[in-house]
Parts: sequence; structure tokens; C-alpha cells
Amino acid sequence: MHVHRFAIRGFAGASLIALAVSSVPACAAPRPVTDAPSPAGAAAPGPTVSGRVYDATGVALPGARIVVEATGLETTTNLQGEFTIAAPDATGDVVLLIDYLGRPRATRTIAAAERGRDVSFTLPAAGENADGSGTDIVVTGASLLDNTARALNQQRSADNTITVISADAIGRFPDPNIAEALQRAPGVGIERDQGEGRYINVRGAPSEFSAISVDGIQIPSVDPTTRAVDLDTLPSDIVANLEVTKSLLPYQDADSIAGAVNITTRSPFDRKGFALTGMAGASYNQFGKGSDYRGSGAISDTFGADRQFGLLLSGSYSRTHRRPDNVENTWSATPAGLRVTETLFKDYDTKRTRMAGTGAFEWRPSDATRVWVRGTYARFEDDEFRDRIGILWSEGTLQSGSTDRAATYTNTRIEKQVRHRKQINEIWTATVGFEQRLGEGTIRGDVAYSESSQTYPRRDELLFRSSLRPTLSYNFANANLPTYSLFTTNEHLQTGTYAFRENTYRSNTTKNDELTAAIRMDLPANETITLSSGGKYRERHISADEERFRDRRASAAPSQTLAGFLSDEESRNFDYNLGNRIDTGLADAYFDATKAASERRLPQSLTADYTAEEQILGMFGMAKYMKDGTTLIAGLRVETTNFKSQAPVVSRTGVVSMASGKSGYVDFFPNLTLRQAFTPNVILRAALSRAINRPNFPQLAPRVLETTEGNTVRVEFGAPGLDPTLSNNVDAGLEYYIRPLGVISVNGFYKDLTDYRYTVNSTGVYQGLPAIFSRPVNARQGKLYGVEVNWQQQLSFLPGLLGGFGVFANYTYTRGDAQFDAAYAGRSRFALPGQSKHMWNASVFYERGPVNLRVAYTKRSDYLDEINADNPALDLYWEGRGQLDVTGSVQLMKGINLFAEGKNLTNTAGVRYFGERYRVYEYEKFGYTLFGGVRVKL
Repeated sequence: MHVHRFAIRGFAGASLIALAVSSVPACAAPRPVTDAPSPAGAAAPGPTVSGRVYDATGVALPGARIVVEATGLETTTNLQGEFTIAAPDATGDVVLLIDYLGRPRATRTIAAAERGRDVSFTLPAAGENADGSGTDIVVTGASLLDNTARALNQQRSADNTITVISADAIGRFPDPNIAEALQRAPGVGIERDQGEGRYINVRGAPSEFSAISVDGIQIPSVDPTTRAVDLDTLPSDIVANLEVTKSLLPYQDADSIAGAVNITTRSPFDRKGFALTGMAGASYNQFGKGSDYRGSGAISDTFGADRQFGLLLSGSYSRTHRRPDNVENTWSATPAGLRVTETLFKDYDTKRTRMAGTGAFEWRPSDATRVWVRGTYARFEDDEFRDRIGILWSEGTLQSGSTDRAATYTNTRIEKQVRHRKQINEIWTATVGFEQRLGEGTIRGDVAYSESSQTYPRRDELLFRSSLRPTLSYNFANANLPTYSLFTTNEHLQTGTYAFRENTYRSNTTKNDELTAAIRMDLPANETITLSSGGKYRERHISADEERFRDRRASAAPSQTLAGFLSDEESRNFDYNLGNRIDTGLADAYFDATKAASERRLPQSLTADYTAEEQILGMFGMAKYMKDGTTLIAGLRVETTNFKSQAPVVSRTGVVSMASGKSGYVDFFPNLTLRQAFTPNVILRAALSRAINRPNFPQLAPRVLETTEGNTVRVEFGAPGLDPTLSNNVDAGLEYYIRPLGVISVNGFYKDLTDYRYTVNSTGVYQGLPAIFSRPVNARQGKLYGVEVNWQQQLSFLPGLLGGFGVFANYTYTRGDAQFDAAYAGRSRFALPGQSKHMWNASVFYERGPVNLRVAYTKRSDYLDEINADNPALDLYWEGRGQLDVTGSVQLMKGINLFAEGKNLTNTAGVRYFGERYRVYEYEKFGYTLFGGVRVKL
């Protein structure tokens, strides 16, 4: 707990009351251009002009600069191409300049007769007139790189430092989920599971340091162990935009130390009138069974007398069937030094399906009023069978003469296991909101509910153990694929020596829901200053329930021997012959027949559970000054946090009681942000800000969780007194936007961390067995700093056909560490988990006529995964990996596009190791993927 936490609560309460009072005349900040059509600058009191900007196909153009030539006042369009800007007078003509990267600048004159209408006002195209309600600006010109143009125009017009990835850009890379799409952004690395991106690391920070929102509403994690959102649950083809905010503004939630990610779904007003898009295709995976496919579609329309209503529905479905190869080696300290004490050969057969959908109904009766109802749903199912051969070296005796790379054990044990695990993640959100202009001000309100859940309908295991106790050896001369004498002597293939050891069953259900209510308003004080303030209330409930069963009685043994369970299909990891696979149908039949009789494990079935409730009230006030290219924002955000948790505790005598944890604190988040536009295309940004990361829920719950994998026991302890991590941030960058389309930018950052949170591992004895203890602890001081360099450009200056080439390239350098008050194994300073020193992306593309080709390579360097408090040589690292992806498409006719993709063509492995690269803990390959299909856009 903070030392003065309770002392400042009274002062903080008074501050909140003051902010609430100030919110009467001005309750909220202007939104970024991705969120709403509020002015980017300070609007002068008086008449306004409203409109929309489209391309020639009727698709809205976000981020376009709209400048009143008579006054120099400017604003930008939102995702639906909408803008509102103050006019110099109520009766005269108004000349507007439209500046959009990737297209020629255009000017339009708005006649006095066309102003002041009640309907949404659109600006006239040159030389044409649509209907009585006005006409549209139709910006024409080269549009082959619309995806890049949409992103860069939004980035250029933003007040703070952001990175935008448009839906079209996502579609040009083989990125099936949100995590994979975000890896293309500067400073974003991803953590993978069986080759697919799951979590993101922004600027070298842990994954839970980045809050994830859908349409501005934070979504809770499906995983009970972390606040980080499993982004592999969300397919990439349901989104309109991905926006990574790297320097927060006062109106944004403060719980994003590294960067806030907002996933914007499609709106029916993204395009004029009726729109239909779709994609369908099939893929082949090197380590799969050839039955992968993916499809998505979206349909929308506007209707009503004045097209004031809009309706959109979208959906996505994908299925993959993969068989990645995996070998894991556990290294432990022995009297002879670090030696392998367990090896597990895991042969997976995994089916993954994703389903997602979005819906939106919007009503825009005038350019001053918007009302909307939006909803999203995503479901991820991972249905996995796993055959496993295990060598329990620690059950035997280490022989003399062993080295740190080769050893021989006598009297080892061999096990064969089958596991059927089915995991289901679900995330859904529902939002009702409005926006209303009141004179020169704007008020907006949202009420949203989001819910996520993770269930394991099956987590069933059947284990056989061989009666043989052979002498076995290993040699790590090739660390990736060591040699094991077992595959020469083949004792594991003697099926008649195996006997039933145990069955185990686990079921998990985690539910995480959040209710959000927010209101904000902005009001121009004069021609240069806008005052804003607002508030948001968030209430989250978490419940985690787990049941565990294990039966080693003879009555639980299957009627058939191991040989009777085997199919005629070979089980093989890399070049290791594991024998034959266990028949999945026979395994499920055994599980279904014995699950009810299996013995409930206590206290594990109780101590894994917990419930928690978190309430966050945030209020902010800020002022925005804008004149002659200078935008200066100063503000303060205050957030109060109240957290309660409960978890069962079982005494040594078996008495069950409930332990409670409770914390409450108030934090202040001052903010100063500068945007200096030396020219419309040369922009300096700088920011001083503060942010927070609250501990993961199970870290605060007063519980003890024990898990076992093979012969390795891990015990995780909660720490109700754990402090949140606070960060004081400095951000600065310079951007040069290149015409016709491109950007060169350099951004630096420094984060001064307080109470950085680590998970520290140590060894001990739990219930009579050697175990690894994991505890969260605070490191009082820390820092994280780095620099991002980004270059994107269409090389249109090259002659002839070479003008179709272009480049996307970015590089991020990050360093950081944290210091403990106490030393662990002589160390008090540690690197930050999840931090790669180097991350870079490089892509060369070619677009000319109907042809589009891209070659992309992404790479991150090694990063720390876990700290071992007893032995630095047992710190666990992920090896950095590079991946080569290729995409190509050809436009057959208007609206019809054929495409092909190649993903992970280098078949790069996923590797974890202890301390030194040769001490490989996990080596996994998941193969390359070839995907092809058709896109439709009407």
C-alpha cells in the first residue's frame, strides 16, 4: 500500500467534487479523430459548416485536414469522414481547403445558401450537384495505397503520439488475429502460443501494461491469471481500425503505462449507402492436416428519408487443424551442477476455431446529434489432444563424469500420457451512447457492459508408467534437438511394460465482467482555448472456480492395456519416434466412463478459487490551446480504486475458511502535451504524463495455487499487499510526412517506474515434494526507455514501373531494469520481463495496376520471461525470432480480388531457455502456412 494512501483520500475526494462542479460548463475533452467528429482545434463561437469527405467509391476518408482559408482555422475528419468547423460569419461564402495525404489538395466554396441546414451537410464536388440536401466532396486521384493513407492521415492529425493500422492494411498481411496485426506497428512485439500471436509487448513492457478497448470500452481478460487480453480470441477481419496510443491524454483511462490499444469496429456510415465486403479462403499448414479455412463478411446500409439511420452486421469464422512439434527439458540444480531432470516430448493435434460478429445501429437525425447501439462477440475454441512421452531423469541416479551438456542417469522412469483439453474463450461487449452539440459545446455519454469468460469443458489426462528402469543419457551438443539414448534403445516402445498410473481431471470456469458509465463535454472558451472535463465509473467482478480430480486406485484402471489404446498412426516429434498415437475415441470413452468416480483433490479444488471486485472512479479536467500550428494540452486526471477479494483457505487439519484481501487508493495523473506543427507535414510532439498498472487479480487474492506438469510442481502465492506500478513518462518525437504518401519519424520515450512488479521463482518443498514457488513482489525503482524509428513511403519518384515500389520499415530499441530493496542470489537489479532490446519490421511492397505484392519480415531479440531467485542461471528467456511473410493479390474486376499468402515461410521455431542458449527448456515448431482465396468489396 502507498504510505500516505489513506491520508490523501480526503483531499482526493475534495478534488473530485471540484472537478464535478467544473464539469457543469465543460465536462469532457475532444476525442481523437478515430472516435468522433468533434473539432481538432478550438472552435470560435458562431456559425459552423459540417460535411463529409469520401473517395470516389463512397468510402469515408478519415484524418483529412479541413482549413477555412479566410481564418486559418482547421479541423480533421473522423472515421466516417465527418467534420464540423466554425465559419467566419453566418451569411457569406466559405472557402475550404481539403488536405489529405496520398491525394491532391482541393478547395471547395460553400455558398451561403448551402449553410445552416438541419441535415448532415456535405460539401459540393467540383462542377456537380447531387440533391437538395447538398453534395459530397469526392476526392479523386491515386488510391492504390488507401490503407496507408488512412492510417497516416489519422496519425498526422492526432494531438498525441499514436500508431494507426487500418482494416485494409490488416488485410494485406497474413494476420488472422489482432495480436498478429499489431506486430507490424513500431514498438510492438508479440508473445506466441503454438505459433499464433496471443499477447503484445508495447515498447518492451509486460503485456498487462497495455489496456485493450473495443470502440473505447475496455474489455476484461479471459485468462484468470492476468489483466492482459488474449488477442488471439479476436479475429482481425472484424475491425475498421487499430489505434495504439503511446502517450495518454487526460480523458483516457490511466491504466496503460506502455500504450493503450483501441479496436474500432465498422460503422454503417464508413461508406455512403449500401456496402458489402467479404473474404473466403483455405490454407495448407506444413504441420497440419490441410483442412484450414477462413471466411468473413460485412453488410451495411443507410436508410430513411435523409439517410439518417445506419445498420451494419459483420461476421467472421475460421478453423485450423495443426500438429506442432514440441520438446521440453526442465533444468535443475544438482550437486554436480545444472542438469536436465525431466524431458517431455509433446505431440499435439490441435483444432482451433474462431467466431466473431459485430452489429451497429446508428441514428443521425442532424449533424449535431448522434445516437448509437453497438455490440461485439468473439469466441475462440482450442480443442487439443496431446500425446506425451516423458523421461523422469530425477527418479534415477546421476552418474559421475556428467557435464553441463551431457549426462547419464541410471534407474530412470518412462511415462506415456494422453491429454484431451478443450478451452473456450468468449468476449462480448454492448454499448449505448449519444453525442449532442449544444451551442458551441459538445456532450457525449456512454453506458457499456463487457464480459469475458474462459472455460475448460475438458482437461482430461490418462497416464501410463513403464516398469522398466533403464540407464539413459542425453547430449546437448545440438541444443535445439539433443540426442537421447532412449531413441536408440527404444524402451519406450515396449508397450507391454506399461501399467496404469493415474487419471486426472480439471475443470475451470472464469468470468470477468465490467460495467462502464462515462460522460464528457467540451466547450470553447474563446477562439484559441477549449475547456474540457468529464468522468468515468468502472465496476468489475471476477470469479474463478476450478475443480481437480485424480484417481490412482486399481479400480480406475482401464480394462485394456496401453497397447489396446494405440491407433495405427505414428506419433513423432521432429526425428524422435514416440511410438503410436493413442486413439482419441478410445481415450474419450475412458474419460467419460471414469470421470464421475475419480477422487476430488483437496485442498487444490478449493485453493485455486477466488472472487474479486474492483471499482474505479476517474475524473479529469483539461484545457486545450491551439493557435498558429501550436497545440498545448494541460490537464489532471484523478482515479480512486477500491479492490476486494476472497479465496478459500484450508488448514493442515482440513478446516476451510475464507481469507479476504482489501485495498483502496487514490492516484493523480497530471498531463502536459505539446503538438507543434512547423508545417502541416512537419510535426513535433512532446508529452509529460503519468500512468498506472494495477496488479493482476490473482496476485492480490489471498490464495495458494498448486499445479503439476509431469514431475514438476509449481506453487503460486497471492500477495494482497502488492502495490500498483506507477510510471512518470516523458515522450518526444519528430514526424515528417512525405508527399504524395509517406512518413519518416523518430520517437523517444523514458518511463520512471515505481513499485514495478515481478514474479520471483524459488525452490522449496510443498506437501513433501520439491516445488518451484512463485511470488509477486514489488521492485521500488525502475526505468524503461528507448527510441522508435519509422519509415514508410511510396517510391513514386522512381521512373516507370519502378514507381510502384514502396517501403514499410521500423526499428525500436528499448532498455530498462528495476531494482529491489533486497537481493536475490546476490542480485538486486533485473531486466524487465517481456523487453526485447531490438524489434524491427521491414516490408517491401509493389502496387501497380491490378497487382499487389508484399514481402514482410518481423524480428525481435531475446527477452526475459521469468526470474529465478535462487540461481541466475535458471532465469527463463524467450529466444527472439524472425518471421518471413509474403502476400500477393490481383484485381480480376471491379470489386473482385484474388489473393495468396505465405506465413512463417522460414519455419522459425519458438524457443525458451534457462540462462544460456544451450540450456533449452522448450523447442517448438509449427510450420509455414499457405493461404489463398477471394475478396469481394461492393
